Amino acid sequence: MKKLVQRLFAPLLAVLALGSPGAASARTPIAKPALWAVTDADTTIYLFGTIHLLPDHYQWRTAKFDKAVDGSGELVVETIVDDKNPATIVAAMQKLAFSPGLPPLAERVPPSKRRALAAAIAKSGVPPVAFNRMETWAAAFLLLGNQFKAMKLEAGKGVETVLRGNFLGQGKPIGELETNLEQLGYFDQLPERAQRSFLEGALMETPATSKQFSGMLAAWSRGDVEAIARSFDKDLESSPELKQSLMKQRNANWSRWIEQRMSKPGTVMLAVGAGHLAGSDSVIAMLRKGGYDVRRVQ
Repeated sequence: MKKLVQRLFAPLLAVLALGSPGAASARTPIAKPALWAVTDADTTIYLFGTIHLLPDHYQWRTAKFDKAVDGSGELVVETIVDDKNPATIVAAMQKLAFSPGLPPLAERVPPSKRRALAAAIAKSGVPPVAFNRMETWAAAFLLLGNQFKAMKLEAGKGVETVLRGNFLGQGKPIGELETNLEQLGYFDQLPERAQRSFLEGALMETPATSKQFSGMLAAWSRGDVEAIARSFDKDLESSPELKQSLMKQRNANWSRWIEQRMSKPGTVMLAVGAGHLAGSDSVIAMLRKGGYDVRRVQ
């Protein structure tokens, strides 16, 4: 559950859970992630699968990708996350994250996890009493910040953040497929057992989390769409409800958006989490079933 949430909703997690930026990484790997294009006579939509958070100095841009960015008149992302002005996200969090009459957070984890929970709360810097008023998913959000900091992941280094800066700097418009409130609403609708699984995942030791992230990053870096699909299928195999709400339904919504946008001329860069562009239920697969010619260009 925690790994899946990191992959799907990391921009929101970054702003809500990351306080200070991580330290710079000495590694300078070069990536070549997958890029597709769907075109007709007067419209091109590039489909780029992203990693929402990246280590510092991670070189993921290529000449082919930059050419696609330069030729795009608009950027569209899952949701617009402004880490310099998080008022919209904070308002959405306040609307959904707190409920009266909740049991203390410590009672929402097994006894064996309570010491780890107390340590994570202390490390977060948030007053312990505040967590008791939070719904379980919201508490997990904040505690995941500890792991992101330990892995030296920075909110400002993620693909969407970098692309937003590029398009804003050139005066090009930026759109979103979902609002912050809509994205947080997916968590708010999770059954409590799933939320508690998410919270327990947020208490994992950093080495285990780092290993998971490294595997995900490696598959993305080499453009290995099949490996990305296998990983997401494994994460979701125990919960068809989550697969339907977090992946299939959202992919169907986004595919319809693309179909509608194809009726207007222009070139668009659409950047969404890499898992949404991999596998039999992906946006790519849905578009192809709808008769669209989607070709891989990187």
